[in-house]
Amino acid sequence: MLFIFFVILLIASVVIYRKSRSLVGNPVKTFSPIAIGVFAFLALLQCFTVVPAGNVGVVDFFGTVSDNTLKAGINPVNPLAKVVKFSIKTQEIKEDMDVPSKEGLTVGLEISVLFHLNPEMAASIYKTVGENYAQIILVPQFRSVCRGVTASYDAKALYTSEREALAQQLAKELAMIVETRGITIENTPLRKVALPAGLSQSIEAKLQAEQESQRMQFVLTKEEQEAQRKRIEAKGIADFQDIVARGISEPLLRWKGIEATEKLAASPNAKIVVIGAGKDGLPLILDTK
Repeated sequence: MLFIFFVILLIASVVIYRKSRSLVGNPVKTFSPIAIGVFAFLALLQCFTVVPAGNVGVVDFFGTVSDNTLKAGINPVNPLAKVVKFSIKTQEIKEDMDVPSKEGLTVGLEISVLFHLNPEMAASIYKTVGENYAQIILVPQFRSVCRGVTASYDAKALYTSEREALAQQLAKELAMIVETRGITIENTPLRKVALPAGLSQSIEAKLQAEQESQRMQFVLTKEEQEAQRKRIEAKGIADFQDIVARGISEPLLRWKGIEATEKLAASPNAKIVVIGAGKDGLPLILDTK
């Protein structure tokens, strides 16, 4: 213990100083007060500990562990006690494993688990598990849950959009097991899925066929919409022609012919205009000049 070591040095410095006071010109007499001050300061420092940000401290006094953890910052402590610091920051564990699928296939899975230590249970973790709690509690349970969950999914699900639902189920089931021990699960993202070569190609071919089918469905829908547009347009033209045809009569045509004849007669370039035939024909207009 550094505290005991500095106290011994402090006592030795005091004894030496007292013995050297009777000696005139002894350099030890001058040096001893400085040594006393230094060792006293160093011994006093052992009564305080600094817990870094993102950590908590567990106080262990010769095997007796305090249930009250130390927060980040400067904390007074028993100088004879040991302070074990635990990180409560988000941590990551990566695992590469071969897991079974629902069809009995073996799938290569690269997955991570993001977690942090519950600061309120740091003392309990230290007493029951130790500082290497992640490797003792989390890793074995993580591997077991991964194999159990993937066994209820088809290999295709691990390769397509259902992987997000699988990751959420992994996080939920793992949290149910380890959170009672003081480990909080944040997320279990799937980083990479490696299927057997033949199966991977089959799934990709099927997905490509589905996309092609969807594209053709879009083309057919577009063509049907275009055909419908043309039918509507044709019906509109037919309706227009029918309305116009009903409005045209013989007197109207004769009147329009007279108007056209008058305009031709008034034109400076008109010489001889012959219009009409029979008894109902329009007037005959000769050279206007």
